[in-house]
Amino acid sequence: MTRQANQVLTFTLGDETYGVDILRVQEIRGWAPVTRIPQSQAHVLGVLNLRGSIVPIVDLRMRFSLPRAEYTPLTVIIVLSVESAQGRRDFGVVVDGVSDVIDVPAGDVKAAPELGRQASTEFIAGLAAVSGRMVMLLDIDRLIGGEVAAAASLPVAANA
Repeated sequence: MTRQANQVLTFTLGDETYGVDILRVQEIRGWAPVTRIPQSQAHVLGVLNLRGSIVPIVDLRMRFSLPRAEYTPLTVIIVLSVESAQGRRDFGVVVDGVSDVIDVPAGDVKAAPELGRQASTEFIAGLAAVSGRMVMLLDIDRLIGGEVAAAASLPVAANA
């Protein structure tokens, strides 16, 4: 099934604009401290208890090797539904701020350029020019669903 336009939630990391399929967004919430999980990857900040569900939280700045930024009242956690080898699961991603929901016509999405081994683009579903800005459309399943889902599925010791 091909849609003529995709609705995309856009958000910022520094000066760049990214987008995810709005149908994957479960919730948008303000920054809240997380419970750190020992020996997790640096970009996996920890977990939050959201209405009885334990949700892993990933800092996208750290995941993308961008300079760290202080968490402020404008910092946002976007809770996304991610498909992984372990099935569908919610993850939170920390971003600098949410912009808006936009319609991106399918014909306006261009493939991500191949940048060689030094710059991985496998998690970029495409690029779209929207209102004079380039929006990187993320394949959230590839970005979060692989390595992070596997790491987050490790059992947590109750008596640590």
